[in-house]
Amino acid sequence: MRIVVRLDVMMALRKVKGRDLAAEVGITEQNLSLLKSGKVKGVRFETLAKLCAALDCQPGDLLEAATE
Repeated sequence: MRIVVRLDVMMALRKVKGRDLAAEVGITEQNLSLLKSGKVKGVRFETLAKLCAALDCQPGDLLEAATE
């Protein structure tokens, strides 16, 4: 089982640009890009909470368990 990051989907649904979201959350655009691509090994709960607040969603909207 692996975790799939659906941040790009939620950003598209909310019509939010990466630049704007990164600024609101307080992370770099590069780190946001790494999160969107799933190329990170972890994410801080604080960052996840800020992303959810900015996108008006729940953590489960951004992260999904998938079987390989």
